[in-house]
Amino acid sequence: MKKKLLSQLLGGLVLGMVCSNLAHAQFSLSGQLRTRSEVRDGQGSLSAQEAKPAFFTSQRTRLQMNYTGHRFKLFSAVQDVRVWGQDASSINRITLDANNGLMVHEAWGEIMLLDTSSTIDNFSLKIGRQELVYDDSRLLGNLDWLQQGRRHDLALLKLEHQGWIGHLGLAFNQNQERKTGTPYNGIPAAYGAGTNGIGTMYKSMQFLYAGRKFQKGSASLLFLKDDFNKYQLESGARVWGQGSWSRLTTGAFVTATPFQNLGITASAYLQQGKDKDGNKLSASLLSAVATYTVSPKFIIGPGIDYTSGNNPSVTDGVNRQFDPLYGTPHKFWGNMDYFYVADGFGKSGLVNYYLKSRYKVTDKLSVALDAHQFVSPNNVLNPESVSLNRNFGTELDLVLSSTITNAIGLEAGYSTLFASSTLASPAVKNVANADKQANWAYLMINIKPNFLPK
Repeated sequence: MKKKLLSQLLGGLVLGMVCSNLAHAQFSLSGQLRTRSEVRDGQGSLSAQEAKPAFFTSQRTRLQMNYTGHRFKLFSAVQDVRVWGQDASSINRITLDANNGLMVHEAWGEIMLLDTSSTIDNFSLKIGRQELVYDDSRLLGNLDWLQQGRRHDLALLKLEHQGWIGHLGLAFNQNQERKTGTPYNGIPAAYGAGTNGIGTMYKSMQFLYAGRKFQKGSASLLFLKDDFNKYQLESGARVWGQGSWSRLTTGAFVTATPFQNLGITASAYLQQGKDKDGNKLSASLLSAVATYTVSPKFIIGPGIDYTSGNNPSVTDGVNRQFDPLYGTPHKFWGNMDYFYVADGFGKSGLVNYYLKSRYKVTDKLSVALDAHQFVSPNNVLNPESVSLNRNFGTELDLVLSSTITNAIGLEAGYSTLFASSTLASPAVKNVANADKQANWAYLMINIKPNFLPK
């Protein structure tokens, strides 16, 4: 009896010491398990009429650890992304490039450069693999919809004080440790779409973000330069050399609530310099959206996005196709991901007219219904150089979101696209005998527990 009592006391003492240390060190441990079952019948690109719909379930599993000490923070997120059945049930997995698999999604440390007694809100250096999320995530976002997400390896200098924000980011990518030279192959193995839909990862990146929060909104400026390794073609293959082509993206973002029920968001960006293939670049993006709060439960608002593209009748050698960098396209150009994701859609650019609405049925259930009209801002020519209708099609997106508990969420969606012949043409999606109505549906279960909250 005494031995049992003694072991219980010792166990309690050890547990108390561990909990005390964890509390003092501000350590937290959280996780996520997110499954998404999808029925695809024309998602991302039109399907041929004889094609059968696809069905699968993908899964993201994450373990996130956060440690806060004196003037520093450490964070890591390890994740495994796979499709159910991708591995045989009785073998040890061998991760392949094409299969995503187990990887480190984030691993960064943040050093506070000023003493805790400083009057500056934050002056720090954040180094390592990290997500970049700025403004509405149009150009810099974590792409959380994608199961593997988006992250960058970089150093980020942060200065924040009384609503002002200044961030300076620096990245330089290499395929491996080298003894001489710095050529970089930015084309991911077995997945040619790359991380930003243009097929090539940047060799280096530098950006300056400056923003200010106001009582009724915020405004920001972005100056971003990303550099792509130069190459030359030999027998149709790329041979990477020294030097890089530089692309500069500059612009502004503004969001405001001028009246109690009215919100306005607008942005404008220019791209200049050279594209990833060394062509002269001159492109632009314009966006504006208004949201009106009809009632505490219902929000609705129209918007328009314009991204420039190339006019086939202009042959001056300048690339006018805007690339929305490293953002979250799923959030803006329709849930079916026809534009600015992995599947290309030609080089003519895009105008997206849309109407978005949100209705809060209860505190734990909401419904979203969006309508998009996609149009080309430039002429689209068929192989015989005959102009086609500029209309790409109309998409409807319906999403139901439910919160069961603080840690458990459900989301179900259905989207349909009524495509035009232009969208199926060789100049755009290039699908022969295409089914002009595309459908896509999904059910997502998201479990995000906190094992050791702060």
